[in-house]
Amino acid sequence: MAICLSFFIFTLLKPILEIKEISKKFQIQSNAKPYLSLRENLFSFLNPGSKKEEFWALKDISFDVMPGDTIGIIGKNGAGKSTLLKILSKITPPTSGKIIGRGRIASLLEVGTGFHPELSGRENIFMNGSILGMRRTEILKNFDAIIEFSGVEKFIDTPLKHYSSGMQLRLAFAVAAFLENEILIIDEVLAVGDVEFQKKCMGKMNEVSKSGRTILFVSHSMNAIQSLCKKGVLLEKGKTNAIEDISTVVSKYLYGDTTSNSVFVNSRINENKEAEILEARVLNTANELAYRFSTNELIKLEIKWINRGEKLITPNFLLLNQNGQKVMIGTDTKIDWDGSKKSKKGIYLSEIIIPKNLLNANEYFFHIALDSSSPSSNYDAHFNVFQITVFDPLDEGSIHRGDITIMHQDVSVWPSLESSFQKLS
Repeated sequence: MAICLSFFIFTLLKPILEIKEISKKFQIQSNAKPYLSLRENLFSFLNPGSKKEEFWALKDISFDVMPGDTIGIIGKNGAGKSTLLKILSKITPPTSGKIIGRGRIASLLEVGTGFHPELSGRENIFMNGSILGMRRTEILKNFDAIIEFSGVEKFIDTPLKHYSSGMQLRLAFAVAAFLENEILIIDEVLAVGDVEFQKKCMGKMNEVSKSGRTILFVSHSMNAIQSLCKKGVLLEKGKTNAIEDISTVVSKYLYGDTTSNSVFVNSRINENKEAEILEARVLNTANELAYRFSTNELIKLEIKWINRGEKLITPNFLLLNQNGQKVMIGTDTKIDWDGSKKSKKGIYLSEIIIPKNLLNANEYFFHIALDSSSPSSNYDAHFNVFQITVFDPLDEGSIHRGDITIMHQDVSVWPSLESSFQKLS
């Protein structure tokens, strides 16, 4: 018994997936003469004008995935994300390198992958489960849950070829998520479904990750990636450095490789100005530098500034969304309505707080400034000093949205409003 327990603990300490210097090469057929006649094409073998070029979709990819990890794989189109997932799923072999897996893998890469169109939904569940290495008893245990989640009860004995692409997707996801495989690999395929189904899938994947199973997830939605994943891999032209914290990976993907996105230092101090911003920082609830915030988390802006001219100063910010639309203005007028409390010469540290449950999931930009309201004067201003990401956790943390499943990403402000009702009769 002790030996079995020791082996189990040792296995847990090992990576569930070891990706060791994986590379994938494709041969691209190129033609020196792009417009050939039929005759020229037929006899081109006598005078070959075409040549094969090598294209490396992946080059020396290495990282380890531990049991229970939720890994987001991020990159632009053509970066190699889908190729990597197909190799991990054993759909295509690597040109070089190797993968060591210590668990059963379920993949959802394309609608209908692993399903047979002539078989019914019921038969496909058992067939797909068997392909994933599940015993019949395991499939039967989860069968009702798969059917309920997929919503295809009425068509479960209908051949799959009569299903819509949405029905096939729901069934495929349910099979992959409910059968007890240790590793779940999901590509951008969820984008095909409707918004309500996407949220349902995100909720299920959160449940799967909390159960200790491992998830590798590819998506172009940074909100979805950040809601689900704690770690990430950034692929750029078939290469990557390593697994990193998801906020670091998303920041590199969106803004480039920067570690100072939460700090602004004025490098052009002008002592002739009557008032001037010296530094600024964005912090989270724990007073830590941050550029990634949940919708149910407050955002603190600190502005360190100097008053040289005994002016009535109101520090403030203007928040814009990724489309350049003005979202909100923030000032400290609630505690100093006209700036008179800060009119003496000296250095000040002002803090302005954006409350939780106010901003919707989006990318935002900060302008910061020092102004006087009466008479209206501007003493210093700096534009686009910060870029932050606000994401929706899609769990009980966003309960202020009630049971609404639509994301409404085209609006910037979605606050948790005070409200009341009464039954009159």
